[in-house]
Amino acid sequence: MEQIKNEMELNTTSPLVWAYVGDAVYELYVRKHLVKNTKLNPHKLHIETIKYVKAGAQANILEKIKPELTEDELEIVRRARNTENHHLPKSADVMEYRLATALEGLIGYLYLNGQEQRLKDILKMCIEEI
Repeated sequence: MEQIKNEMELNTTSPLVWAYVGDAVYELYVRKHLVKNTKLNPHKLHIETIKYVKAGAQANILEKIKPELTEDELEIVRRARNTENHHLPKSADVMEYRLATALEGLIGYLYLNGQEQRLKDILKMCIEEI
């Protein structure tokens, strides 16, 4: 995976952009995991995927993996969590949504910065927490 933005450019990019990318990366990883490890039909795959990608699940995952994050990663999480977002889903409260955005922000940041091994490690931790 190539680095899409250098660290200086990435640090001036909105954390909501990190989360936008992280949402896609995370969901693709979850889908790949489920296809590889189950024999579910597409409808059931979708239902199972929701358990991993809904805001409440992501908020819980982030809380569980926080002790494994570096200081730099915790700073990325903090920035993403605290970025003002005017969109809230109907199925999550404000704190769950902020924590989910923080997890997606971290994943997006690592992806955009080309930190492939650390990204894989964190995604693996996420799957193990469900």
